[in-house]
Amino acid sequence: MLRYLITLQAPDRTGLVEQIAHAVSRHGGNWLDSELRHIDGIFAAILLLELPSQQWEELIENLECIDGLTLTYARTSVAKKPALRRSYSLVAYDRPGLVLDISNKITALGINIEQFSSQYESASHTGVALFRATFSLGLDNQDQEARLTESLYRIGDDVVLDKLGR
Repeated sequence: MLRYLITLQAPDRTGLVEQIAHAVSRHGGNWLDSELRHIDGIFAAILLLELPSQQWEELIENLECIDGLTLTYARTSVAKKPALRRSYSLVAYDRPGLVLDISNKITALGINIEQFSSQYESASHTGVALFRATFSLGLDNQDQEARLTESLYRIGDDVVLDKLGR
């Protein structure tokens, strides 16, 4: 069994996930991990699959037959686990360059971003444009966590940062 990371994109429509899951299952694949989103009428997905190497080419051919679907893929291996994994929620007034500011602060501390999800929304009581992100990080030690919090708050007075779970 080999692992593959596949990214998929297609005009969104009902039944698309079922078509993809059917193709994976038909070729003896195991759906290990995924992120699926509908963004501005487009279905976007990242899948981590495990399947027999002899089934790989046929699976790709079947996926490419799905109307409007484009894909990229790469073979992967099991990654080294970080010492600590932490998740956060961050809310701030929306502005250009905010993701760059956040990623710069995290990277400067030598921390790996393992998952990042963001949304644009309007505050219900004021209508102010808000940026909301949730992200998971792989840290090497506890010291990085304290420095991270301090660094992210330096982005601006409007930043609200919450640690999620443990």
